[in-house]
Amino acid sequence: MKVVLPPRGALVVLVLGAAIVTAAGLTPRTLAAQTPASSWRSLFNGKDLTGFTTTGTATWKVEDGVISGGQFGDPSKRGALVTVDEFQDFELELDFLIDEHGKYNSGVQIRGKTYQINIGRPPAEEYIGIGVHRGEPREWQWLHKGDEKDTVRKKLEWNTLRILAKGAHFEITLNGVETTNVTDPDPDPAWLGRGPLSFQTYGAEDHAGFVKFRNMRIRAL
Repeated sequence: MKVVLPPRGALVVLVLGAAIVTAAGLTPRTLAAQTPASSWRSLFNGKDLTGFTTTGTATWKVEDGVISGGQFGDPSKRGALVTVDEFQDFELELDFLIDEHGKYNSGVQIRGKTYQINIGRPPAEEYIGIGVHRGEPREWQWLHKGDEKDTVRKKLEWNTLRILAKGAHFEITLNGVETTNVTDPDPDPAWLGRGPLSFQTYGAEDHAGFVKFRNMRIRAL
């Protein structure tokens, strides 16, 4: 059997390439895994609410490169800031700062009205975790409550949140610490399609609270 060898120059390139990969502790498989599915892009231009619509009665505004949402004196107000674009499987990163009062909470509802990544105060049982409404009548069910003991969140400071959603699998990282890695064992197929992201704000206990977002970026998976 005749063995055909590559040209000498090509062989050198192949050997050098293999050496570099080995030295880096990577295999072609892991190199491929580290290649991003698509490029990151900003959700927020830092100036105004271009790319978003609003629902409900809450007020959303931009100040000093930060999105601020809340009740602003009227705790009965509630609503959402909704992306014009739709997403299915994605990785989202943002910074948030939330009011430190009772059960006041925010959240990111994904793919339209399906799963929600809650943003709240764990001592008030408003965890930074993920859940979904199921059944008839619909009832809230936690899939994972994240850092239940509230050891990672920084109170009245900026916190960095990473959300990965791929099918019925979800990962949440808070301030560099993975707090949730869970797969819904019984997803409704309708929950896995494309839909907008909704950033929410709710008043609670007659308290007009606030939530702030900045450095919002996303990439499709």
